[in-house]
Amino acid sequence: MTRAEFLKSVGTSVWAGTASKRPNVLFLAVDDLRPELGAYGAEHVKSPRIDELARTGITFTHAYCQQALCNPSRASLMTGLRPDTLRVWDLQTNFRTTVPNAVTIPQAFRASGYYAACIGKIFHNIFPDDVSWSEPEMHVDGFPFDPDAVYRSDNDTRWIESRKKQIIEQGNEKRHIDRYGEWYLKSSAIEIADVPDNAYYDGAQTDTAIRKLGELSARKEPFFFGVGYYRPHLPFNAPKKYWDLYDRAALPLSPNPFVPKNAPIMASNVNRELRGYRDFNRAPSPHEGSVSEGEARRLRHGYFASVSYVDAQIGRLLDELDRLGIRDNTIVVLWGDHGWKLGDHNSWGKMTNYEIDTRVPLIMRVPSLANGKRCAGLVEFVDVYPTLCDLCGVAKPAALEGMSLKPLLQDPKRKGKSAVFSQYLRNGIWTAPDGVEYMGYAIRTERHRYVEWFRWKDKHLAATELYDLREDPLENECLQGSAEIRKKLADRLRKAFRI
Repeated sequence: MTRAEFLKSVGTSVWAGTASKRPNVLFLAVDDLRPELGAYGAEHVKSPRIDELARTGITFTHAYCQQALCNPSRASLMTGLRPDTLRVWDLQTNFRTTVPNAVTIPQAFRASGYYAACIGKIFHNIFPDDVSWSEPEMHVDGFPFDPDAVYRSDNDTRWIESRKKQIIEQGNEKRHIDRYGEWYLKSSAIEIADVPDNAYYDGAQTDTAIRKLGELSARKEPFFFGVGYYRPHLPFNAPKKYWDLYDRAALPLSPNPFVPKNAPIMASNVNRELRGYRDFNRAPSPHEGSVSEGEARRLRHGYFASVSYVDAQIGRLLDELDRLGIRDNTIVVLWGDHGWKLGDHNSWGKMTNYEIDTRVPLIMRVPSLANGKRCAGLVEFVDVYPTLCDLCGVAKPAALEGMSLKPLLQDPKRKGKSAVFSQYLRNGIWTAPDGVEYMGYAIRTERHRYVEWFRWKDKHLAATELYDLREDPLENECLQGSAEIRKKLADRLRKAFRI
């Protein structure tokens, strides 16, 4: 079925009830948010509003993304298709060029009579998907396209202006200082400015999103509203009051600041993302050395301050649902696109197949269901699309590769999947330290994680990894394991990925 045929078919046949009875959806995406929150047992993190959402929703404690990188993770979740199906494994590929007829979540909702709008980073920020929404994506006046480049301290803004001038004088193209070349303009990895919340992009976009909620609530049709937050993505720039919530010296450091024993070289990322900032441009790769304890504490402090800043913005949106009187008819979904290492495995950033990068926060509040519970079953991001369709009476494209989580929302004690699957293509600027490009395919069961790494050029099996999560939950030692266990996991992995 083509996209046009799908949209035509669901436009008249999905829902038999009245529009006023159909739930709205507030769809909250948070960039680089790992599940280190109060709701997930991290008492040192100040996240009261997300914790409150968890107490009134269902918290999935073992949810996993399909790839620990923004673009493929978001494309996969939003289409319900895995990275290999989309052929999207990097930051540069738009899924509309590889699978142009893919039907996204908001497209399916629009076809079912919903009004769909968004602000912020829902898809990867350089690939806005206009056909998904009922109106053009909203932006905030006075901010550049890429909020990663927004600084407020005099030192940082002066440095950025100097760098722009230098780029132009060197004869480089304008793209090096606009949205496609924003990494050339990264100043400090952290910034502490005594400014109001809306001095930074996430606070300013929340002001706009609150106004938009009022407009959407007044419409006759139900709405699907995506709000995508950029923090805690680097740079860790947040108003000073959120830094003041923490005592840097008292913050816990990573419990495993070392490369996993016996792990192959391509399993670790090379800290390229962190080295893009001028104050960490000499940060070593995991196999070369470590940042100092002072630098580690500064980065962790910045990350948690950024989490608390975004937490407050999410709280403002949730408060607006109450003020508008639409909380009881609005499903809230909160997700982070992948995890993020804060010194874990001696690394900073995402971009691996490890638990720390592939495990993600996922919280759903469905007013018609019993909430305030936790679900420990294994689930994946490709499951979000069919779940929302089932909850809202929206027809599902036949091509979806996930399963509905509605049974788990109804009974969180039910078992989830027997296995979940992630992958990572270590290519381009994120290549392995040995300079070779590899694809790593991973299966995660209740007890084990097993990974096979293939040379991307000729699909030759180059290395494997096996971890016993019952004995080694932090994945600190890569095991040989029994031949029986390895074969069983390898067979399941190869069947799932069609290797």
